[in-house]
Amino acid sequence: MMQSVRTLCTRSLTTPLLPSLLSPTSPLSLPTRQNLTTHNVCNHTRHHHHMNHVVSNRQSSRLLSSFSPWTLGILNHTAIAVPDLEQAVSFYRDTLGADVSPPEDLPDHGVTVVFVNLPNTKIELLYPLGEGSPITGFLAKNKNGGIHHICIEVDDIEAAVRDVKAKGVRTLSETTRIGAHGKPVMFLHPKDCGGVLMELEQK
Repeated sequence: MMQSVRTLCTRSLTTPLLPSLLSPTSPLSLPTRQNLTTHNVCNHTRHHHHMNHVVSNRQSSRLLSSFSPWTLGILNHTAIAVPDLEQAVSFYRDTLGADVSPPEDLPDHGVTVVFVNLPNTKIELLYPLGEGSPITGFLAKNKNGGIHHICIEVDDIEAAVRDVKAKGVRTLSETTRIGAHGKPVMFLHPKDCGGVLMELEQK
């Protein structure tokens, strides 16, 4: 009996352990939960740092591209060319009850203007003045009149003109001129502004 026990213990002690430890089902050959967790955390951290780097680069590029020496402001007015100025004034003043300014001649621009004052903006009524008025040609194509241009304020008209010219936008004059409000203005070519004649006016 004692001999059998000794034999069994001897066999147990001398049996190679390495093959069993390296077998696919050995606990030591399988990744532990702790190892898996550490691996996943490391991968997540690397991905997080990479995404932060990408977002940071995109934000920097956006800030650089959006930097401008001038700022676009509010809509100052929408200009409407009219074939009959008195009739147009009567409509806004008498029918709609709007506050309407007296007519003002602007020989340098070839127009007579009237402003309809609204709480948040203005409507500019344009009527031809003189033979070379640009409104004459517009009314020849639009017998009943219509929207002629929009005017947006800028905080630095000269910087705005230089900037848009550098970006390929054509202007209708080489330099700014004084507009109806006594401030410098510049008209941008409609073909470079989505089909809309745009006026920039110093704030």
